[in-house]
Amino acid sequence: MDSIGQREAGFYTNSVNIAAKIFAEHSDFIYAILCYKVRDKAQADDLYQDFFLSLVAKPVPAGIKDIRSYLYRAITNDIIDATRRVDRYQARMRKYAEVFNYVTNNNTPEKTLIAEEDDEIFKLIGRCLPSSEARAITLRFKNNRDITEVAAKMSVDKRSVSRYISVGLKKIRHFLRTRKNGN
Repeated sequence: MDSIGQREAGFYTNSVNIAAKIFAEHSDFIYAILCYKVRDKAQADDLYQDFFLSLVAKPVPAGIKDIRSYLYRAITNDIIDATRRVDRYQARMRKYAEVFNYVTNNNTPEKTLIAEEDDEIFKLIGRCLPSSEARAITLRFKNNRDITEVAAKMSVDKRSVSRYISVGLKKIRHFLRTRKNGN
């Protein structure tokens, strides 16, 4: 190992020892600040580990009188930096997806469940209602069409569409109420 490599190794060994000493003395304080600022235990744990590395890379300057104030500010800055890194990463991924025409999955489990329930409701509508009422409701609510568009698609006037929807929804509510009550 050359002399530059030896100096770097000595610097990092010394920095690791200093960071370990600070963590030994102030670990509860550091973790408490992280938990307060982040409020997500898993993220706080990750930031706790990252903060140790941050102290190794940039040790506490000599002559700091109030170490806790310094640590508080350093922790806050590390949290801000981590948030920015995540935001930049997500922005790059979105841009990458746009460039290569990948569809990003914005569906959460809740949205997926709601979509599945919606599909079941529209299947029920198709089975329980006359075709005109089922089609009007499906076009209006599943396909997000306004009354005028539904009327044009079904080749009827707007009043007929409103009537189909009104009567159809009334029948479905009655059916669901009866089914819920076990009758």
